[in-house]
Amino acid sequence: MSPVQLAVHLFVQIAIILVACQIVGWFARRVGQPQVMAEMIAGVLLGPSLVGLFWPTLFAQMFPAESMRVLFPVSQLGLSAYMFVVGLEFHVGIIRTHLRSAIAVSIVGMVTPFVLGAAVGWYFFQHSTLLPPRTSLFEAMLFLGASMCITAFPMLARIIQFKRLTGTTMGTVSLGAGAINDAAAWCLLAIVLASIDDDFGHAALTIGGGLGYVALATGIIRPLLLRWSRAIEERGDLSEGEFVGCVILLSLGAAFTEAIGLHAVFGAFVMGAVIPRGVMTRALIERVHPLTAALLLPLFFTYSGLNTQIGLLNSAYLWGVAGLILVVAIAGKGIACWLAARATGVAHREALGIGTLMNVRGLMELIIINIGLQRGIITPVLFTALALMAVVTTLMASPVFEWLAGSERRRKGETEGLRD
Repeated sequence: MSPVQLAVHLFVQIAIILVACQIVGWFARRVGQPQVMAEMIAGVLLGPSLVGLFWPTLFAQMFPAESMRVLFPVSQLGLSAYMFVVGLEFHVGIIRTHLRSAIAVSIVGMVTPFVLGAAVGWYFFQHSTLLPPRTSLFEAMLFLGASMCITAFPMLARIIQFKRLTGTTMGTVSLGAGAINDAAAWCLLAIVLASIDDDFGHAALTIGGGLGYVALATGIIRPLLLRWSRAIEERGDLSEGEFVGCVILLSLGAAFTEAIGLHAVFGAFVMGAVIPRGVMTRALIERVHPLTAALLLPLFFTYSGLNTQIGLLNSAYLWGVAGLILVVAIAGKGIACWLAARATGVAHREALGIGTLMNVRGLMELIIINIGLQRGIITPVLFTALALMAVVTTLMASPVFEWLAGSERRRKGETEGLRD
């Protein structure tokens, strides 16, 4: 396929994806689901689970394998740009105010699902054929543990924005704990891949490089940006050159964390979080967010959905496996994080909201299990069961949140309105 043909295919794919997202989004809004869920479902419907199953020729024409090499980097750009905006909106002050709760939720939200996931990995290794022969017990337990303790950080951010929780205790504690959980899960994945490749130096690079990047961003880049921001605050505007400078920082941060195996989203998020609050952040959000949310980000969610197949669970036993994974995922993440928040003094309904939000797995889960499938750590059947868990835990987040925590949040909002 020539460069011109690839360009034509990309534009057609963008049109198809956006139309599908808008159609599914119309139905999603009617049942209280955010647009992000529409984008996730649209990707699955456009992929081998529906279009590829019933109209394989049409699917091959719409999304040929060669064109996916172009769609992938564009989708990564959208995801990284969005996570940069999430970092710009991240309220570090609230995390400091609720630091005890954020740390407790983060630790419990990692340890509990990891232990349960490792136990499931042990069981599958000993009593099933869901793992390839080359996968060792250590790799099975570590991979299943990492898969269970992941939180879909980008999807969590979009749900928090959809629910207008940005800056609240629930939203900020969940984002902070989710960011730490995801970083830890990627480090665990790095250890699994190092075990397969017999190269633990790569895992050390991922973990050490991530810590070094955060130290560099907070200790050197942020102080330099603070000096730079003084002139911008006095002028009251961000020039085109200064905007480009911020985009360069975003790109370099995302490139570094992607290169060390920690994923570009963390580099973008951290870089957004260290930008000084004020004129800079407001101008960046106004310029970056609209196009990112409307055009680029749906490409990421749809791209991941295009690689997901839900049709391999074809027996009662395999549906039982999927059910076990789902129960373990909900108990290890949602219930454990709710209890951790309550233990640190968070109000009951806010703690329920945090537990529900932390249970979102979404497409970060799909990314990890796709890597596991490609590297031969899990079988396609186990991949499908884990993918189903990711979809269900994300779908249930919005309605469960409204049922458990939404009524109290609305009541408080009405009370505050009467006070004003």
